Amino acid sequence: MIEPFQKKSLSQLKKAEGMLKKVIRMIESGDYCIDILQQSLATTGLLKAANKTILENHLNSCFKKGMLTKSPKKQQELIEEVLHIINKA
Repeated sequence: MIEPFQKKSLSQLKKAEGMLKKVIRMIESGDYCIDILQQSLATTGLLKAANKTILENHLNSCFKKGMLTKSPKKQQELIEEVLHIINKA
């Protein structure tokens, strides 16, 4: 069964996919650069929104569950994992 966060992130990613295909077509057609850039930035915004949805779900499920463990090592690993991902953004 698909979870609500999965439905939301899939929707965002599929919209971004469609927009990216449009950006590619625009470049191939030689459209005006600013129009291409505007579409590209909108695509990036959708990808960021999807990433935020996925991260929020992780923090509210896997991360929260892992932080309830008695292992300080495991807790630190989870914190470092999230920090590593955030620093890549």
